[in-house]
Amino acid sequence: MAWHLSILVMATTCLMLFPVSKQSSKIELLQQLRKQLEYPRQLDAWGSPSSDPCYTQPTAVLAVTCEGNAITELKIIGDRITKPPKFSGYSVPNVTLSESFILDSFVTTLARLTTLRVVILVSLGIWGPLPDKLHRLSSLEVLDLSSNFLYGLIPPKLSVMSKLHTVTLDGNYFNGSVPDWLDSFSNLTVLRLQSNRLMGSIPASIAKATMLTELALAGNSISGDVPNLGNLSKLEMLDFRDNELDGELPEMPTAVVTILLSKNSLKGEIPEQFGQLNQLQHIDLSFNFLVGSPPVKLFALPNISYLNLAANMLSGSLSSSLTCSSTLGFVDLSTNRLTGDLPSCLNGNLNNKVVKFEGNCFKVDPAHQHEGKYCQQSHKWRGSSKDVGFVVTVVCILFIVLVVFLVLMVSNKRSCQEVLSKQLFLQKHTQDNSTTGMSSELLVNARCVPQAVKLGTHIQPSHRMFSLEELKEATKIFERSAFLGEGAIGKLYKGKLENGTLIAIRCLALHQRYSIRNLKLRLDLLGKLRHPNLVCLLGHCIDSTIDESSVKRVFLVYEYMPGGTLASYLYASSPEKTLKWCHRLQVLIAIAKAVHFLHTGIVPGSLYNRLKTSSILLDEHLSAKLSDYGLSIITEEIYKHEVIGEGKRYLQNNAAETLCQYQAWKSAVKFWIQSLLALLHRIPYLRWFQ
Repeated sequence: MAWHLSILVMATTCLMLFPVSKQSSKIELLQQLRKQLEYPRQLDAWGSPSSDPCYTQPTAVLAVTCEGNAITELKIIGDRITKPPKFSGYSVPNVTLSESFILDSFVTTLARLTTLRVVILVSLGIWGPLPDKLHRLSSLEVLDLSSNFLYGLIPPKLSVMSKLHTVTLDGNYFNGSVPDWLDSFSNLTVLRLQSNRLMGSIPASIAKATMLTELALAGNSISGDVPNLGNLSKLEMLDFRDNELDGELPEMPTAVVTILLSKNSLKGEIPEQFGQLNQLQHIDLSFNFLVGSPPVKLFALPNISYLNLAANMLSGSLSSSLTCSSTLGFVDLSTNRLTGDLPSCLNGNLNNKVVKFEGNCFKVDPAHQHEGKYCQQSHKWRGSSKDVGFVVTVVCILFIVLVVFLVLMVSNKRSCQEVLSKQLFLQKHTQDNSTTGMSSELLVNARCVPQAVKLGTHIQPSHRMFSLEELKEATKIFERSAFLGEGAIGKLYKGKLENGTLIAIRCLALHQRYSIRNLKLRLDLLGKLRHPNLVCLLGHCIDSTIDESSVKRVFLVYEYMPGGTLASYLYASSPEKTLKWCHRLQVLIAIAKAVHFLHTGIVPGSLYNRLKTSSILLDEHLSAKLSDYGLSIITEEIYKHEVIGEGKRYLQNNAAETLCQYQAWKSAVKFWIQSLLALLHRIPYLRWFQ
């Protein structure tokens, strides 16, 4: 009897200790994961060694789900959302986890939680190539590792995870090709690989993943054709935006609700089959090369609400009998070659419907339409191998000519330097040795400003002196709301004069040894520079010290350019702020004229200018002007205090050499521009220059 009793006690003890041991192992693994993730604040709830994560209250950033003693769900949302401009596969301080982090060890620890069905690890700074051993999580159904720093190939062994139905790897740095083993997933319903560095084409095998409901590959460098997706009968959302796809549009599955294919190079006509997608609600085909007339039935789909066909090459006229669905709320047909009358259901923003149709040849709203002949021009050149060959031949010839020109320029560099340095630089500095440090010729109006620019001054405001009180009143004593920014050349403010004129004020802090007489001479000279493509200097204000013998600050008052900088357009994420190629070309021509004037329109030329995208400003009509020009005229003496003896002679020789090289480069650029214009004349319908 005693023997039976002892066996019963031992069995009971083992049964009691077993779950405790299993529980302890589970907590230890989670604590190890916390350590490997370098103790993110989201896991502070696990700070106590005795705390059980299974009983932690779930939040938006942390959730642990358990069934018995098994962990089935692990969700951690971090706050490492900053993306560096360049990521080369190594740790980035304060952005990724540290150099000591080893992804292989982390996945090994994670794989020991074999009962996991959901793993969501987002924005935690995890970096490195994703190891194959992730497939050890054989029960996994949902995998979300988005917004981290994973790179390399997507592990092929993911394909053996038969229960996996949701894969989200958005916002990483995977740089291989789109996996061609996706058809091996029998249960895959959601695949999101957006904003990576995937290349190559979309494999045809993707059409065999028949359970897919969501497929998102936007923001990569995927090229080639879009495969036939007609077999994906359950597909509802397709997102291939912002890639390099250049094939024709395939037929779409009938269940699709959202189609996003903008910012590619898709060509051909929109298939008539798109007019039979009765479940379709949102379609965006903008910024492609689609031709022909859009299907009439596309506008009348029973559930359609958003239709964007902007910036294509659509042509022809829309049928007068075209009808619009009652659910249609937004239509964008702008920047195409459509002609004729605008159908009544698209004419006017009726019933809260927004319709955009500028940049076509419609008969309505002629102020925002092209002339009829613009839309009648042929644009089938893209399909012509003869024209493509011609473009390649011309580019090769231009490249060869440029190389030859550079060789000649280098060979003549020494003689050019000697001649120009003697005639244009040393001679002037020998003759002119005034107290201001400026050439007397530089202060003579007739020598400084060409006749063409003199005539332009009649329509531009003259340069005048401003008082400091005027500027304080215009900026409300330089309050924070008037501050526009600060750069290497002083702070910039926005102001409004008494007459309502908007101005931009740049404040320069100058060297104390800068005399007022010297400064006024230089400001007067700068004020004489007038050109349609230079931001007009309206005047200045000198803030001197108490004895008025030297300068404390100087304020330069410019005309205000409401369009902002060119940089804000080039790097804008909003499509509405994207510059068309015709506008970009106009900006380049305008700035080239401004630089040419600064180099050749005054004697000697102003060569040291701040030519960058943040110094190119646009007005409300997108006309470009160069700002921050000629500041070397003012700051020249500051630098002169710092450059003495041999340094002076080096700067002089360097200036002569720069001027020599500029003349050679100017000729080269002129030749290139003329050649390109000839090319455009030969093929006038190049899509990029429309």
